[in-house]
Amino acid sequence: MTMHKTRTVVLAYSGGLDTSAIVPWLKETYDASVVCFAADVGQGLGELDGLIAKAKRSGADDCVIEDLREEFVRDFVFPTLRAGAVYARTYLLGTSIARPLTAAHQVQLAQRIGAEAVSHGCTGKGNDQVRFELTYAALAPDLQVIAPWREWDFQGREDLIAYVRAKGVPVQATAEQPYSTDRNLWHCSHEGGILEDPSQEAPEHIFVMTRNPLEAPDTPVVLSIGFEEGTPVSVDAVPLGPVELLETLNEIAGEHGVGRADVVEDRLVGMKSRGVYETPGGTLLYAAHRELEQMTLDRRVLRMKDELALRYADLVYDGRWWTPEREALDACITSTQRTVTGTVRLKLYKGGITVAGRESPYALYQPSYATFGKDNVYNQKDAEGFIRLYGLAIRIGAGLKAQHVADEV
Repeated sequence: MTMHKTRTVVLAYSGGLDTSAIVPWLKETYDASVVCFAADVGQGLGELDGLIAKAKRSGADDCVIEDLREEFVRDFVFPTLRAGAVYARTYLLGTSIARPLTAAHQVQLAQRIGAEAVSHGCTGKGNDQVRFELTYAALAPDLQVIAPWREWDFQGREDLIAYVRAKGVPVQATAEQPYSTDRNLWHCSHEGGILEDPSQEAPEHIFVMTRNPLEAPDTPVVLSIGFEEGTPVSVDAVPLGPVELLETLNEIAGEHGVGRADVVEDRLVGMKSRGVYETPGGTLLYAAHRELEQMTLDRRVLRMKDELALRYADLVYDGRWWTPEREALDACITSTQRTVTGTVRLKLYKGGITVAGRESPYALYQPSYATFGKDNVYNQKDAEGFIRLYGLAIRIGAGLKAQHVADEV
């Protein structure tokens, strides 16, 4: 094994299987001091409990944990929500959104302590390696990047399990259940194991944020979500900050089995993969936000928003967060959200969502124009001239076609 000399490496650390193996590997391979960095983005389930001690048992010199929950929801989740970004038709980008935030604070730590390198536990097959390294490139292009999965001799998670056990580092993954999970306030993702067979239904025991819809309450619940300029600000008329609002919606939606998605998606590196995602509160927010936009934006702005949403989703998924492209898209989207203010009521029942009502002071829907009853604002005779002009090209084409048929006869 070639020994490289790097004085200090800051490792993006979760305490999971991959990063638990990377700490001793970095020390052995690079003769380095390793400082672990963990971002608290709302993992829950005690995932961060004892993380510092675990990192040091693995051989790390230190482990720094930063609470980034507020920044995550306010500056990453909500802008993506306002954009309406959805990847692969159903994926609400929960893991993708968190990576540029985590990598940015990892870089800041590296710069504060004078580290020469940064490292991550992303595989050479996945998308996260791109998300981390594009952030490094944008914010600290001078730092050396160490990607162990692209260097070491381990062939898979089974090899890692054996390695960390030999090092005396406890991990949750086993050869029988080698699932990879990633959780934050927005969602929880599940990959690996039986999930690599897309013909197999996801086993119920993997879900941590949502109840089985079959076991959800037999009585539906109705809740209201308030928005100001496209940003959610209240639940059932109670003003809430970003973190508390999302936690509240996660609890309600999760209890009613809302927010599961089973997705076969196209990875950035070219292959298709299968992921199972839980995004309970986010599913409610997307549904409510879409309904409010439908009330307050005109047809052409909505069409433009739909086009930008696809571009924004690709941008987030592909790790291009820290770019002028994202800043330009945010500026455009912000301008569309000035009238997206109001309240949407949703009814939740056994995994399903229906809209129970919506209202806005900027609603373009006006009953006086839309009514099938008598009105004093719309002259129906005006439609005749409109239709004649709107169908002019069709009539011209039909006339020419009839002439050609006549000439052939």
